[in-house]
Amino acid sequence: MGIRLIKIEEADLYQIMEWRMKPEVTNNMYTDPKLNMNLQKKWLQSIKKDNTVRYWMIEIDKEKIGVINLCDIDFKNQRCYWAYYIGNTSFRGRGIATALECNIYDYVFQTMELNKLCCEVFAFNEKVISIHKKFGSEVEGTLKQHIYKNGEFYDIVCMGITKEKWSKIKNTYDYEKIEIES
Repeated sequence: MGIRLIKIEEADLYQIMEWRMKPEVTNNMYTDPKLNMNLQKKWLQSIKKDNTVRYWMIEIDKEKIGVINLCDIDFKNQRCYWAYYIGNTSFRGRGIATALECNIYDYVFQTMELNKLCCEVFAFNEKVISIHKKFGSEVEGTLKQHIYKNGEFYDIVCMGITKEKWSKIKNTYDYEKIEIES
């Protein structure tokens, strides 16, 4: 499976907009946006100027299937957060998570030389929590009733992995190395 992470371009904005408004995608995100191309173009310009974020399209065999990002990049404290979604749901369940998870760990800890990678997950999203645990992330706590969405409060599970832990366990995983565009 030829996976690459490539920088987002203006030509990707319509596809990203469609994915971000799909209930099966937004169900696991903090917001349910109502987007248009004008907002998408402003968003792209803002992320291009922001040194605390990095966004890529997830591409498999030359087909773009989702988005992955790093955010809240903090070089002083040597940490950042990450998230991704598979917008083309026909690609879910194909083992893509292994390559994405392991390669983003390598990128954050080796290329960026950060010390910690964090994420936040809705407590009801047990599948994603399980995937992160499988690759060494640990639950560090739960933020109770932290996100208000669609008339309900939701708990958020905070997870993280350190460079030291990843360096000790990474050789236990067999994963395809992927190209990550700088």
